[in-house]
Order: sequence, then structure tokens, then C-alpha cells
Amino acid sequence: MASPSFRLLFAPTSLGEQMAKCNPFVKPVLYPETMTRRLLFSLCCVSLVSAAPRQSRAVVLVTLDGLRWQEIFNGMDVRLMNEKTAGMTEQGAPALRDQLSGDTPKARRETLLPFFWKELAPQGIVLGNMTEGSSVRVTNAYRVSYPGYSEILTGRAQDDVIKGNAEIRNPTPTVLEFLREKLGLTRAQVALFASWDAFRFIGEHTPGSITINAGYQPADDHASPRAKDLAALQFAARSPWDEARHDYVTFELALDHMRRFHPRVMHISFDETDDWAHMRRYDRVLESIQYIDQMLRTLWTALQSMPEYRGHTTLIVTCDHGRGDSLQDFSDHGAKVAGADQIWLAIIGPDTPPRGEVVHAQEYFQRDIAPTMLELLGVPAASYPGVQGHAIDLAIK
Repeated sequence: MASPSFRLLFAPTSLGEQMAKCNPFVKPVLYPETMTRRLLFSLCCVSLVSAAPRQSRAVVLVTLDGLRWQEIFNGMDVRLMNEKTAGMTEQGAPALRDQLSGDTPKARRETLLPFFWKELAPQGIVLGNMTEGSSVRVTNAYRVSYPGYSEILTGRAQDDVIKGNAEIRNPTPTVLEFLREKLGLTRAQVALFASWDAFRFIGEHTPGSITINAGYQPADDHASPRAKDLAALQFAARSPWDEARHDYVTFELALDHMRRFHPRVMHISFDETDDWAHMRRYDRVLESIQYIDQMLRTLWTALQSMPEYRGHTTLIVTCDHGRGDSLQDFSDHGAKVAGADQIWLAIIGPDTPPRGEVVHAQEYFQRDIAPTMLELLGVPAASYPGVQGHAIDLAIK
């Protein structure tokens, strides 16, 4: 999308003066008389469209670590639902399988993610169903978490520096930092809450630029009573993983911050879908997806209940990487795992047409998310230094 500052160049004729009056962004200057009237009117129309103000005043980005497109679009995987080696004979798994069964992929996905598919998706767009000719891919070579999250947050792959999940400082100011600068926001108005502690390095280039609460992190002196209780809970009820707390704590902390400070840019990142998949507990993956659907309902309801967000907020939901597509490698991802580059993306908000699932579309990329966030908030994507992606045209009316 062109930015509102886009200016047309044409001869200062009566036609040019009329066009300048109809669009304050037009700046008449000398131009060859051979330019046709048709071209002049066409360019004026482009400028008028590009100058239309966005309705989005806030963007909430939700990332779900390693959640495959297969579950999003097809529901429970029928190839895994009876597999002992995928944890589907563990206690409670048979009842879960019966609950999530269905005759078609559409039926199974609506059973697994009822709010997402029946209420949220129809209000925006959902991309990435490979079986229906829709592809969203990562462009980084590694297909693991840090490179994926960095690609989301910077609009580019940085394969020369970010080659895995090592805790190194992001070499590029993230779109979160850039938006804080461009929109003149306070630190509290740009916030990142994550289950995985590595986001303390991923989320910002300059430490302290934005609010970050990631992994097992004690409450500070200024925390609310609710945040202090949640901070205590994360240590009392630890997850099986030292580097990631339970997603419940992350979500509730994010909600508390949202209600107190009303951030205009927020990223909430969940981890358990990936953690349980690595442990080959497909039953726990499915339960985590069920919780995600409940979380999305709670989040969307909260956004619509607050005047700071209602009718002026875009929700973006996606993942950092894909996974394998078989019993052997559904638990894995990485450069050598076929299909781990395929992800999915949902965008819902006042500037996005309500198309639901998009089929037979052009291919989009993970690096396109940051430019889309910028354009939705009225910041020209091209103004973000070094960005490689482009705003997703389907996401903007």
C-alpha cells in the first residue's frame, strides 16, 4: 500500500489545480505536457485511495509456537488420533479423541477451534490452507523459533546472524520498537508477554525500549495485585520446561496489562503447542489448542468491551514455524524437515474485509506480517529501514 504522504507530479494546468483541490496530498509541479489526461486522473484516484485513513488504532499480535496449519484447517489429525507413540493412549486421550472426531476436516476443525472458525474467522481472513491453494511460508533457512519470531517482528530473515535459538540480542530494531517511535508511544503502550524467556532477546534491539515479560519473571514493585499473584503462581506451578512457563500465566498477565495501560501495540506469545509436540504428546497438543480457542474468545471479548479497543483494533494470529507431516516427524521442525516452512495467518479487524478462509490465493510470507502491522496503523511500511516483506493486500480494504 502507498503511504498517505504519497505525492503526484503533474503540470500546473487547470486540470492539475482541480486535482490538487480534490486531494491535499497532491503537489502540482512542472511535468511534461505529453502526459495524458487519463493517466492524470488515474494517478489522482490512486492517491485518494492511498490517503484513506485507517480505522485501526491498535494491533494485537498473537503467536502460537509451532502450531501446524494441518490442525488449524483440518482439526485433529486422523493419522495420529490412535497412535500410542503420539500419546493418544494416555489417560484421558481416548475421550479427547471421541470429543474431537468428525467426518470431515471442516467438522473436526470447528470442533477443535469453535470460536476461531465460527465467530472470529468470518470477520477477517485466514491464509495458509495448503490443500486449498493457499500458502504462507517462512523465508528464513532454519525453520526454528528465534529465526521465525525475528522474521515476524522485523519483516526480514536474518540468517547471517540468527541461526538458531541461541540467546543473542536481535540485531535489528523490531517493528514493536519502530512503532513506539513513530506513534510517540510510552514504554507501557508497546508490550510483549511471552511464555518463552528468549523473548527478552528477540523482542527488542535496545534493552528497555518496550515492556517485556517473558518466561519465569518475578513481579516488580509497580505490579498490580493480580500480576503479583500470577507471578507467584508461575513459580508454584511450574511447567515441565525450565525456559517456558505455562501459557495461562502469560495470558492472564497480558490481560492485566491491557486493562491497566491500554497498549496500542501488543504481542502475546504462547509456547505449549510446541513443547508438547516435541515430547510427542499429541493429546496435550490438542488440549493446548482447545485452550487457545478459549483464550481467543476471552481476548476478543475483552477487546470489544473496552472503548479504547472496540471497533479500532486488529487481531493478528500466526505461528513461528511449521512441523513435519507424518507420524515420524509431526513432533519436529527445522531446516531438514519437509513442510516446516509452511505456516498460517489470520487477520481480523476494521480495515480487513470479512472473507473468512481464503483459497486459491497468491503466496504470502512470514516477513509480510510486520509491514502489514505498520500499514494498518498508518505508518508506511517502506519507512521501516531494511524491511523485505510487503503489506498483505488482502488484509487491507
